[in-house]
Amino acid sequence: MTEQPSALKNVRIVLVQTWHPGNIGAAARAMRTMGLSQLVLVNPRRFPDEEATRMAAGGEPLLEQARVVESLEDAVSDCGIVVGLSARLRNLALPQFEEGDEMARELMSLAEEMPVALVFGRERSGLTNDEIACCTHQLSLPANPDYPILNLSQAVQVCAHELYRAWRHRRTDSGITTHEGESEREKDLPPTREQMQHFQQSLAAALQEAGFLNQPHAQTLERLQNFYRRASPTRKELSLLQGALKALRQPH
Repeated sequence: MTEQPSALKNVRIVLVQTWHPGNIGAAARAMRTMGLSQLVLVNPRRFPDEEATRMAAGGEPLLEQARVVESLEDAVSDCGIVVGLSARLRNLALPQFEEGDEMARELMSLAEEMPVALVFGRERSGLTNDEIACCTHQLSLPANPDYPILNLSQAVQVCAHELYRAWRHRRTDSGITTHEGESEREKDLPPTREQMQHFQQSLAAALQEAGFLNQPHAQTLERLQNFYRRASPTRKELSLLQGALKALRQPH
């Protein structure tokens, strides 16, 4: 029997278009204190930067290993759960976590099997609605309603602490586990963002070929996407749907 690798290694912190490089460094420090190591930066204004290094104060290894990408989709395409952080919950058909500890428990249970991500927006304006829609869930950290705005690195620290606590509790509760039945467990995992996007593209193509979609059809597709988000299909279920679509599109 062997102990499973640390689920913390599968947790990805994604910072979108961070303006102040010092906030990147402070976020790296917050991550390292809680055992997180995956930092992904989406179009940062300045990076690498001396201010980021200075504010990291021990988190420099995370800055050295940080991955810089062009889009949020590039940062999270292989993730099973992607949680977008916002000062206020958006009026989107997207599952939401009510509390940080609820989010942490869900992410840590899945992080034992596949990558998961927490996405933080710009210092002044946060995430756009399109960026929130790129996530699978949203979270607004409970705070003083008169001033609920956390600094970027503070928000990272709060979430990182919740994740570390959830990881410790899972280790205490589960102890040493084996890898038996991994293939069966994989079937029950949620699809990655990339897998879900591929299915949605196949569905749109099939509906267009059948004449179901007429221009403009963006609203219809959005409603279908919202439906599948609420349904939360597993990989096995999504594979079944893909097979059905493929069969329907074949000429008879």
